[in-house]
Amino acid sequence: MVDTAYSRLDDIRTITRKRLAEVRARGAHGSPTQRSERDSFATMYEDRLYQLRSVEDRLVFGRIDTDDNQQLHIGRIGLQSENHEAILVDWRAEAARPFYEATPRHRGNISMRRHITLKFRDVVSIEDEVLDVDSDHVTEASQSGTLTGEGALLASLSSRRTGKMTDIVATIQGEQDSIIRSPLTRPLVVQGGPGTGKTAVALHRAAYLLYTHRSTLQHSGVLVVGPSPAFLHYIDQVLPSLGETGVISRTLGNIVPGIHATAIDEPFAARLKGDTRMAKAIANAVSSRVRIPSELPVLKVNGIRVPITRADIEQAQSNARRSHQPHNLARNTFVKSMISLLTVRYKEQLDYDPEYSEVENARTTLNMSETLRRTLNTAWLPMDAQWLINDMFSKPHRIKQFAPWLRDTEIQALTRPSGSPFTVSDVPLLDEAYELLGPDPREQQRIAARENGESADESYVNDMMESMGLKGSGVSARTVLSHMNDSSDLTLSERAGSDREWTYGHIVVDEAQELTAMDWRMLIRRCPSRSFTIVGDVAQTSALGGTHSWNAMLDPIFGVDGWDLNELTIDYRNPQEVSDIAGQFAASEGLYISTVSAVRKLEGSVTKKTLSQIDSLISSAVFHTIELTQQFVSQDGSGRVAIICDNEIRDAVDKQLRLSLKNSTDISEHEFERLTSQPAWDAQVAVYSPQDVKGLEFDAVVLCEPGLISENSASRLSGAADLYVAMTRPTQKLVILQTEEDIQRISL
Repeated sequence: MVDTAYSRLDDIRTITRKRLAEVRARGAHGSPTQRSERDSFATMYEDRLYQLRSVEDRLVFGRIDTDDNQQLHIGRIGLQSENHEAILVDWRAEAARPFYEATPRHRGNISMRRHITLKFRDVVSIEDEVLDVDSDHVTEASQSGTLTGEGALLASLSSRRTGKMTDIVATIQGEQDSIIRSPLTRPLVVQGGPGTGKTAVALHRAAYLLYTHRSTLQHSGVLVVGPSPAFLHYIDQVLPSLGETGVISRTLGNIVPGIHATAIDEPFAARLKGDTRMAKAIANAVSSRVRIPSELPVLKVNGIRVPITRADIEQAQSNARRSHQPHNLARNTFVKSMISLLTVRYKEQLDYDPEYSEVENARTTLNMSETLRRTLNTAWLPMDAQWLINDMFSKPHRIKQFAPWLRDTEIQALTRPSGSPFTVSDVPLLDEAYELLGPDPREQQRIAARENGESADESYVNDMMESMGLKGSGVSARTVLSHMNDSSDLTLSERAGSDREWTYGHIVVDEAQELTAMDWRMLIRRCPSRSFTIVGDVAQTSALGGTHSWNAMLDPIFGVDGWDLNELTIDYRNPQEVSDIAGQFAASEGLYISTVSAVRKLEGSVTKKTLSQIDSLISSAVFHTIELTQQFVSQDGSGRVAIICDNEIRDAVDKQLRLSLKNSTDISEHEFERLTSQPAWDAQVAVYSPQDVKGLEFDAVVLCEPGLISENSASRLSGAADLYVAMTRPTQKLVILQTEEDIQRISL
């Protein structure tokens, strides 16, 4: 059957490639409508071909047998024969649900479940779970040697880690499957300790929703928000491997188009910026730029003195506010109102009734007046969001003016030099400013200047509109072409990524416990339907402005009864020994622990050592790391070993590690070059801070000086969360190294 499925996959790929080639062969000829249609078909075939390539690995992974001897094979996508007979059932289809949910006690009509393990296209193992103990399957599976229980799950847990997260589509457990198939309409929180599969569940839920609600989500897309670029690299193959490509991945630092913030604020400053009251500070900053100038000049228009009065400015500002538009767009109303009022003032100075042409000449003169432009800019300043935020945080008096509730020490923590790089904590403030300001009129003018002149396509559309009697209808050829190009030339990801006002059909937020109230304002703006999958663990919150209680953070956003909470309780990542020591430490520090138990034991998975001095500790850490590298790291790219330590000693540890790797007699020069030239997100052996490893996992972890990590954290609770994260990264081995001095700080 596996051969049949792959053969059909190859046939569909061939057909798709042929159709794509035919579309591309049409070239760039024809009308804009014909080119738009061609590009749409090309995009569709390209997406389909990418999907068919992405599901190559482990295409088939399961089978369910019913009481009436029907068999359904489960796979990454659904496949049908040329005669429309089912070859493979998509794992998200309702018919596949029993593969994940059937138990001996609640089996429905399922008598047996088969797990199929593939290596490339070859079957390497088969495991049968017989759910009906009275069926003939028991004898058959026993005789063939395939009768087993959780072998597929345990095998996946014991495999070496890579730089890419693998899906769990073949081993989804019952508690995970019920979350994956939850309704689209309500916000869903998935709370779970380390290793419970929160991220995998969230990504599989995104794939399930895209499959089940295709018509709703295919045009709006699904946004996945992760804690770091390394994390997004780590998960970027999961959804394509499940047959889905309509997903956009972002960190909070690059969710706003044109902003790529990587700098990190000090924890105290980040907490202040995350306070929801900062929305009021931004609103105050915007409204402060609408004022009455201290000096109101008298203009000369065609020799006539035209005064600018306070009453005129107040009237024009009132007209602009009533438009309820963003600041920069409302300014257009303000300017038009002022020109009209000043034109009236001009007419009042005349002792005769002027002709229309004279009035229009006066209006033109007013429009060209540099003095008037300066006055109007003072009265209603056009602004860019980046300028506004930079101006605010570079001037202490501005911060005090716009956020009067802040104390002097808090203002000092927020103040920075003008032109400083934007931080991740600035991004929701920038987004708030963009929302209040609207487009920068100066940038709109620059765009218009670049677009002067009519293209051939515009000429064609104008001729077409004229022949249809639509010339002068108010719709420009450029607008028509823009709409045509939006649907054909750009992918969903490109369109969503370049449009700050894009709204998504669903948003997945990982490590959501780190988000501040301002971060949530930014995300809610992007999903008015409030359809969220929120993944996190309040025991791992290290941000001072983050979440220690889901109710406290989410009730004001979604309402007390407006969201659902599901809790994962089983640790699939860590051996029992690692889970126990981490859980006991977290509980002693007052953190909320949701993990009940680990699924496996591994003798000797925890090692603890005490060293006399820091130099001895660094040497010991490097020694253990090289030993673990030899045990877990392979030249095929699999295997991951991490040293986790505080930034205070990170450089010294990293320097010693590189030197020891280079001088090791057990590691060749070629292997040294390979290991030390890998990108940070795909490194097999590397040194990290606790913040770097959130959401990641390794075969082995060497944790150095945990007390130093706690001591240098923003708070005792943050330090405990950082250590809990660090201790729960390994799937096989945890080594804890402390100096005697460090044990006085904290004892694990």
